[in-house]
Amino acid sequence: MRSARQTDEERALALAGQGRAVALFRLVLAFMLVVMTTFAAVEGWRIWRDYRDAFHNAANMVTNLAQATAQHAEDAIRQVDSISAALVERVQGDGFEHLDRKRMHGLLSQQVRIIPQLHGLFIYDSHGRWLVTDRSATPPAANNGDRDYFIYHRDHPDSAIRIGAVVRSRSTGDLIVPISRRLNYPDGRFAGVLLGTIKVDWFVRYYGEFKIDERGALVLAKRDGTILVRRPFVEPLLERNLANSDIFKHHLPYAAQGLVEAVAVVDGTPRLYAYRALASYPLVVEAGLSRESIIAPWRQDAIKSLVVLLVLVMVLALFGWVVLRQVRERIVIERALHQAHQTLKTLALTDSLTGLGNRRRLDAVFEPELRRARRQAYPVCVVMLDLDHFKAYNDRYGHAAGDQCLQRFGELLRQAAQRPADLAVRYGGEEFTLLLPDTDVRGAKAFVETLQQALRKEMLVHAGSPLGIVSFSAGIAVAEPTRSEQSPQQLLEAADAALYEAKRQGRDRYAVADP
Repeated sequence: MRSARQTDEERALALAGQGRAVALFRLVLAFMLVVMTTFAAVEGWRIWRDYRDAFHNAANMVTNLAQATAQHAEDAIRQVDSISAALVERVQGDGFEHLDRKRMHGLLSQQVRIIPQLHGLFIYDSHGRWLVTDRSATPPAANNGDRDYFIYHRDHPDSAIRIGAVVRSRSTGDLIVPISRRLNYPDGRFAGVLLGTIKVDWFVRYYGEFKIDERGALVLAKRDGTILVRRPFVEPLLERNLANSDIFKHHLPYAAQGLVEAVAVVDGTPRLYAYRALASYPLVVEAGLSRESIIAPWRQDAIKSLVVLLVLVMVLALFGWVVLRQVRERIVIERALHQAHQTLKTLALTDSLTGLGNRRRLDAVFEPELRRARRQAYPVCVVMLDLDHFKAYNDRYGHAAGDQCLQRFGELLRQAAQRPADLAVRYGGEEFTLLLPDTDVRGAKAFVETLQQALRKEMLVHAGSPLGIVSFSAGIAVAEPTRSEQSPQQLLEAADAALYEAKRQGRDRYAVADP
């Protein structure tokens, strides 16, 4: 019977052990799944956040590019606009029959030298012949009557500035953007055209200074979609038109500026574009970063993160396997960790020099003690104590002797605080605090007087003190939680104020805070 009973007990113990092992296996498996799911969710969120940040930063960049490019174009054209308006006023005011060609040539040459974007300034008569230019010599039989801008002004009476499509200069062979105005006789008849030309290369060099990816693009175009300047600059692409692009067709008619993800009609590259229509002129600026340049860094980081996540999963799997093989060792470790935790917790709440509690321990028990006093209707006393002239003690006898003095005083406090609920802590430096539950003013005074007598009996020599021995001053504050709401901080402040009052009265004494 005893053998059968022992067998049953052993079987029961084995089943219990197996049950614990199965429970632990399930716990580890659940833990691994939760951890892996959490890591995957956090990493997925981080990858998505980085994806959004990449496009947000790219959006800021292209917006700033578009704004800078638009401002640059507007300033450049406004300068030519202002000069051409002034020249038209002068030519029409003086009259063509009184036109001083020599002086006008000097004026035009001077303006071209001053304004860097200017390629040239020209005045044509009603037949397209060159009257005055900034050039030192006029080509023989030079005539621009066949130019698009000349035909437009000849057929349209308005005097507004006109920005034409890019043409090649007949005098230098450079690509230029023509900016022209109509000239009229006093009776309103067509008298000719005043033309200012801007070098396309001037825009190209400016756009080339921006640090954007190789597949990025900067475009200056007319409102009808005619391309004037583009980066990267390829001359045949100037013949392409953007009128059917997503921006010109679906966005520009409704908003003068914005952000668009679109495929470029010029080269088929998907880009994030910021576009902006100029406020004063019928021009549009587009700044685009290729989608690939935005995504590539994010993709590399995402791949690295996924590799790290995979390694982490493998490590977790290995960790689970080790745990299942070392069940008993884990239990021992957990017990040791628990003991270590308790030890660390005790150390964290204990002053290492005196062995008393520290300020953290006081903070931990003060508020609960006030609540308990409120429920059970008893007073709570706080006493702040400070060793008198302790800095002078340290200066005279050294910090080692000072530490011994603090240790001895801490021992006296421990001996005096005999009740289980009494708490003595080292508040900081040579300052100590007593928390005395269920103690009124009379009891607190008796406690302090007893402690003073005990310290005097020690006869700790202190030549830097008028008394010749170590002494302390104390401040007492008593709370009646049932009568008034007082916080731990208020009580400590009251006791501290009473302590300073005791010091002011001459030290080696105590003072009681006003209730």
